[in-house]
Amino acid sequence: MFKTKKSRPDISLGTRTYTSSDVSNIAGVSLRQLQWWDERKVVSPRHEGHKRVYSPEEVIEITVIAELRRKGFSLQKIRRVLRFLQREMGRRLSEVMQAESDLHLVTDGKSIYLEEQNERIIDLLKNARQPMFLVCVTDQARRLNEPARKPVRAAEAAAARKARVG
Repeated sequence: MFKTKKSRPDISLGTRTYTSSDVSNIAGVSLRQLQWWDERKVVSPRHEGHKRVYSPEEVIEITVIAELRRKGFSLQKIRRVLRFLQREMGRRLSEVMQAESDLHLVTDGKSIYLEEQNERIIDLLKNARQPMFLVCVTDQARRLNEPARKPVRAAEAAAARKARVG
């Protein structure tokens, strides 16, 4: 079974921690999904009693995992991406968060690229032999600083769509 690294890279995103509820709202996943990922050692937060406490780095990993799952990636392929992110994110993300550029993860499930230059992203996408998926890691990190959003229930979303249509 895949195990995350015990030592996390030192990212200067602040010392704030996040509860399971915070992470669920930020990433758009259920509390049960977070629990399952912890049980399977996909992303293992620190435990304080019965509560899970997530670092900013773990929250970013979870939002990237959630995005890739929504795009149809298997957990096996996501594990490769996650190992890559854990190895590369510490030094790259801290640089990008202080600059005006964006950091993008581009993958086809086999090859993984972490890129901040738009021209190189376009080249990767144009020269790909199979579909590539793009996740803006910087956007995921910026979501940590947004005010908490109330989760939208399916019925409320359907009613809102119906009201807009007609």
